[in-house]
Amino acid sequence: NLAEIYRSQGQYKEAEPLAKRALEIREDALGPGHPDTASSLSNLAAIYDSRGQYKEAEPLLKRALEINEKALGPDHPDTATSLNNLAEIYRSQGQYKKAEPLLKRALGIRKEALGPDHPHTAMSLSNLAGIYRSQGQYTEAESLFKRALDILEKALGPDHPDTAISLSNLAGISNSQGQYTEAEPLWTRA
Repeated sequence: NLAEIYRSQGQYKEAEPLAKRALEIREDALGPGHPDTASSLSNLAAIYDSRGQYKEAEPLLKRALEINEKALGPDHPDTATSLNNLAEIYRSQGQYKKAEPLLKRALGIRKEALGPDHPHTAMSLSNLAGIYRSQGQYTEAESLFKRALDILEKALGPDHPDTAISLSNLAGISNSQGQYTEAEPLWTRA
């Protein structure tokens, strides 16, 4: 999708009208309650999120979540993605108490629907760990980051970019606690 390419390159002025047009087309063709409409809502919200326009992004993500819950069910992996996207808006604003239950719910859905050793489950573990890290709860964060790393190494291999991100996350926890000798080999491996 062209809007996503522009967004990933930081060309938000070009991305926004394309994302709005895609949303209009999907709403007209598929209806306002279709999962593809939810996807377009999330894409437009991602543009706003990238620009720090959280007040614009939040209602779009809430609507996408509502659509996915109704159309696909409360335990569908796409519902978990919507929960994660909304939680990210709250995390970006330092609203950890709002983000945490959404991330826990997304993790539960992914564990049940995809299995405890799926890469998307690892992503949910990492997202929840990030909330704990931001609040200085390093023990909780470290445990979740380690579990995510274990899943990713087994599922994707030791040389996958997502594995490198997990290694960096663990190194960051060690570094935050002044454990530099533990952090260095993790960063080197990442």
